[in-house]
Amino acid sequence: MLAVTPQGRVEWAFKINTEIKSSPAIADDGTIYFGARDRKFYAVTPQGRLKWTFATGAWIDSSPAIAGDGTIYFGSWDANFYALNPNGSKKWVFATSNIVVSSPAIGKDGTIYFGSHDKNFYALKPDGSRLWSFTTGAPIVSSPAINSDGTIYFTSTDGNLYALRPDGSERWRLHTGGATESSPVLDESGNLCLAAGSCILLVDRNGKKRREWCTALPVDATPAFAASGEVYFSAPWRRVYAMELNGTERWHIDTAANVIASPVIGNDGTVYVSDGPYLRAINSTNRLAPPAKSSWPMFRANARHTGRVQSAN
Repeated sequence: MLAVTPQGRVEWAFKINTEIKSSPAIADDGTIYFGARDRKFYAVTPQGRLKWTFATGAWIDSSPAIAGDGTIYFGSWDANFYALNPNGSKKWVFATSNIVVSSPAIGKDGTIYFGSHDKNFYALKPDGSRLWSFTTGAPIVSSPAINSDGTIYFTSTDGNLYALRPDGSERWRLHTGGATESSPVLDESGNLCLAAGSCILLVDRNGKKRREWCTALPVDATPAFAASGEVYFSAPWRRVYAMELNGTERWHIDTAANVIASPVIGNDGTVYVSDGPYLRAINSTNRLAPPAKSSWPMFRANARHTGRVQSAN
């Protein structure tokens, strides 16, 4: 795990000798949380020192979410979904019947949403009890996004994009045919963008496909919306695009390897992407803009990756 300054200098490196797929989340006090494939969940100080670890029964690929009270939520390949206190103690565990790689999302009322390989999408109360579940036709590997009106969006490997009401009833579904890990994001008007198979889709709030940009290979990375109205996304092989919603390309850059992580937009408009051995900071346009003022403009909702719904104003 690396900490890199805005100027590109490595501040510190925290090594655990195993693969890390979970994206880090940063708490209000600066603590960095992430899971790893050594079956442990880590808390690291802002200075790069170990704070504590929590052991699970299998890999942790799910990226954590952090509630307003500091509770940390994540899933594991051991088929359990965990809630930890900020000191690393277990708050509760919710058992599903298959692995959990989907990263959770937290609504305004504290409800926690996530999917499982058991084909179910879950809504849990903050005390860990089940509020409801919604069954799809296949495992759920991507992460949900939440609109300001409480609508929850997620995909399943059954090839559908789902929109659910906060009570768990279905608002609509769109068959995209895609089955990647890419998660939906939202712009200020409620439009959604996500990768479905080898195409990037723009979908309106009513579930109608407005536009698509297709690539040569499937895309797993999640797009990001900027306040300028542009959407940033990767396209195999080795390219990052900035597109206006009308289909006009603003710019693109070629990278040394395929982009393997979702782009993150800093408050100053810098776009950060990771391609193979490189972390890149992109500021090659005169239209740099912060993240869109929506409830969920990028993967994990914000640059700190708290997985908590944002104020859309």
